Amino acid sequence: MKIYTKTGDKATTALFTGKRVPKHHIRIESYGTLDELNSNLGLLRDQEMDANSKEVLALIQNKLFTLGAILATEPSKDNRLKIPRIHLEDIELLEQQIDKMNEELPEMTHFILPGGHTTVSYCHVARTICRRAERMISYLHENEPVPETALSYINRLSDYLFVLARKLSKDIQAKEVKWIPEKLD
Repeated sequence: MKIYTKTGDKATTALFTGKRVPKHHIRIESYGTLDELNSNLGLLRDQEMDANSKEVLALIQNKLFTLGAILATEPSKDNRLKIPRIHLEDIELLEQQIDKMNEELPEMTHFILPGGHTTVSYCHVARTICRRAERMISYLHENEPVPETALSYINRLSDYLFVLARKLSKDIQAKEVKWIPEKLD
């Protein structure tokens, strides 16, 4: 099988159903941003961290492929998808992980500036890409319905990545830098 098909040479691409749309279509932007997020999660998972975090990130990467397939399919034809969906249990897993990590973290009293260690920074980059994906999917949802569990999953995922960044800071013993606004004169 050749990797190039030449079918996209005229600035269109095919959805899962075969329908062709412009490469800048919000549906393509949405699942393209998920692909970018997934790649960044792979980079994050390649860093030194505890086994549980690596395992959860691998599960998330798998779910992002599922979500991408859902977004690559027209809602009226999603019965053609023969893959698992995003379920409440997937969202609950993220919530359980967030709660578990938060139990070990100091209370947050200020916003935190991203950084402190390369691994933590990779996590914050993934978090911001996740937020962009969420904005794209939200925009898509205004015009074509997106499953509610998909919307919830991507929202909870950005929360998970924020808390994971804090946990990684603690594990690595990197200093969290609080954002303290400058005083006005």
